[in-house]
Amino acid sequence: MSILTLLREGNPLAKAEQQRTILEGPSSGTPDLPRFETALESAGVQQLRRGPLTTLQVNVGKLCNQTCRHCHVDAGPDRRELMARGTFEECLRLVQDADIGTVDITGGAPEMNPEFEWFVSELRDFGRHVIDRCNLTILSAPGFQHLPKFLADHNVEIVASLPCYLESNCDSQRGDGVFRKSIEALQILNRLGYGQPDGELVLSLVYNPTGPSLPPDQRKLEQAYREQLSQRYGIEFTRLYTITNMPISRFLDDLLSTGRYEEYMNRLVSAFNHDAIDGLMCRSTLSVDWQGYLYDCDFNQMLELPLISSTRLHIRDVTAGDLRDRKINTGRHCFGCTAGAGSSCQGALT
Repeated sequence: MSILTLLREGNPLAKAEQQRTILEGPSSGTPDLPRFETALESAGVQQLRRGPLTTLQVNVGKLCNQTCRHCHVDAGPDRRELMARGTFEECLRLVQDADIGTVDITGGAPEMNPEFEWFVSELRDFGRHVIDRCNLTILSAPGFQHLPKFLADHNVEIVASLPCYLESNCDSQRGDGVFRKSIEALQILNRLGYGQPDGELVLSLVYNPTGPSLPPDQRKLEQAYREQLSQRYGIEFTRLYTITNMPISRFLDDLLSTGRYEEYMNRLVSAFNHDAIDGLMCRSTLSVDWQGYLYDCDFNQMLELPLISSTRLHIRDVTAGDLRDRKINTGRHCFGCTAGAGSSCQGALT
């Protein structure tokens, strides 16, 4: 059975294993492809370690109303993995114990978890900054139309995926009709005060390439987005993040099926930028999966690369002191975060 067939079969653990085999094993087309740790050493970094923990990124499940080609979570309408109330409560405990200022909620479509609104309300009561990684189309789905006002009332930062300001490019990556629904959602958010120049409600957009290339300059692309979205649709937003496509899950599947995996990995490796190392999100962020297991980042979570430890760590078993100055678990996929201007969930790093 081929690796590509295994990737498509649907067993998350089998997929993660095969992805790690692809990324860390030898490649006939790239015999000299270095390991990420070797690149770090060449930049004078012997060990990548976590600094002060500022952000808890909580993946509340893989259920989503969309099935995007680039999705590294492999989320979709048929997924049933959802974080339970008890695990949410452990997240709240750690946020308080570790004095974590920002909670970054992701999925799937995180809003589809039945505990989403309760969790947001609790976090805001604790005075935490909350980020909702929103696909925009969920805001017009039946049963969710009240969400824009809920998010505005709780001063939640919305980080919204919009891979292009052109309809055809966006729909080719995210599905037919997604662009129009996204534009309608952005207009609703603008009317509520999101993305306004002098407003408090933050609306961040996310761009990622539609193919195996690196994102363009973030500042220049943000200006193009502002001009095009304003002129075409009267839309305003706070900022734009550019994010590199990681060679995992559906995007890895696409690279393999089109025969461009080796080309893309060579592109990432050749664009390694040591200046991006200090800003890597894994140095200040902890990732929690829907079951409560801990990872250095959301990408490691999808590859089933847990925190380095003698046992697999669950959020209920750790305190703030357990998380300080830990060595970070890395692999070749990490070249995606250090290529070019660097990439993290908060956009370009340099």
